[in-house]
Amino acid sequence: MATPEWIITAEQFKSLKDAGKLNGITLVDVREPEEFEDSHIEGCKLIPLGEVTSRAEKELNKEDDIIIYCAHGVRSMHALVAMKNMGFRKLRSLEGGICALQEL
Repeated sequence: MATPEWIITAEQFKSLKDAGKLNGITLVDVREPEEFEDSHIEGCKLIPLGEVTSRAEKELNKEDDIIIYCAHGVRSMHALVAMKNMGFRKLRSLEGGICALQEL
């Protein structure tokens, strides 16, 4: 089960965004390119879940504060666990994914 510090709710994310406090936070979308084309959060980086282990260390800084999201929050948790195992420490998964954010 995910620990609370690994989760950011859609409400918490929206509050950060509305307050302009996403600067310095890396957003990673782990959905597939077709999903990304339909909708995504402005300024995010697309790294599909199947490519996380081969790309994350090359394209992301392990010291950065990173929020990972997908459609509903399942793939982002898989990515979070994989990245934790790779040495990333400041990771959070968007609970409910982009769908939860769009419902606000």
